[in-house]
Amino acid sequence: MRTRLTIGEFSHITHLSIRTLRRYHEQDLLVPAEVDPFSGYRYYSPEQVRPALTIRRFRELDLPLADLRRYLHAMSPAADGEGLDVGQEVVAAHLRRLEDRLGRTQRAVEALRELLDPAVERPVALEVLPAQRVLAVTLDVPPGSDLTWYDAAMRDLDAAVDRRPVLPPGGRYAHELFSEGSGRATVYLPTATAPPSATALPAGAALPSGGPSTVRELDLPERRAAVATHVGSHEDLDLTYGAVGSFAARHDLRPQELVEEIYLVGPRDTDHPDRWRTLVAWLIETPN
Repeated sequence: MRTRLTIGEFSHITHLSIRTLRRYHEQDLLVPAEVDPFSGYRYYSPEQVRPALTIRRFRELDLPLADLRRYLHAMSPAADGEGLDVGQEVVAAHLRRLEDRLGRTQRAVEALRELLDPAVERPVALEVLPAQRVLAVTLDVPPGSDLTWYDAAMRDLDAAVDRRPVLPPGGRYAHELFSEGSGRATVYLPTATAPPSATALPAGAALPSGGPSTVRELDLPERRAAVATHVGSHEDLDLTYGAVGSFAARHDLRPQELVEEIYLVGPRDTDHPDRWRTLVAWLIETPN
């Protein structure tokens, strides 16, 4: 039985170019079974065909070189008993990244189709949001922040309401938060029943001792807004913002410096983003 294949023969079998096989060797991904010490010729074994094709597929799927090396080492015959678990972990993590990327691509395609179709327009209405008292956390979001500030605010609000029933949470955000990447934000949580201190404390006052110090009671005034309900993931929330902002501009409505979001159904309610519902309210100045 023939067990030694020249690099040319191995290239014919695998449909990998000789240049690619040399690069795999240089990157320590696929080391030839034998390298002639005098001529430098590379020779491969039939058992290396499947690993070579596996490497090709992983590289086509953009698996980072470091992860690919971890996988190959874990799956090599010389690896210990934990190798299989490590190899499966590398593959599973990359497949999750690919699924996330595919999801983003699909959403981008759907958004682009909507934008390119002049007949598609998201419904917007002019509404009056009622006044209400809420528990709120207000902060200045610094440049370059991720959404950990929102998560921290919601944790404080949840601790403040304890087990009382609550209405959907919301947020009031300065337009600069989106245009400049930093600005004032107020995250709030209305309670179905007024908190015990509501009749005793003025708006803006801190809660009684025992609650998070960041939480205040706040009176939201009655406010006019161009309103639309965003359906699905927040990744294309800009399309709904574009709709409400354009509506206000076309109707010569002067915007306030705040926009409001109410999370009717969100990550707190379901792990399925396609079921999320976000009310976007482009706040309008009240005419004199």
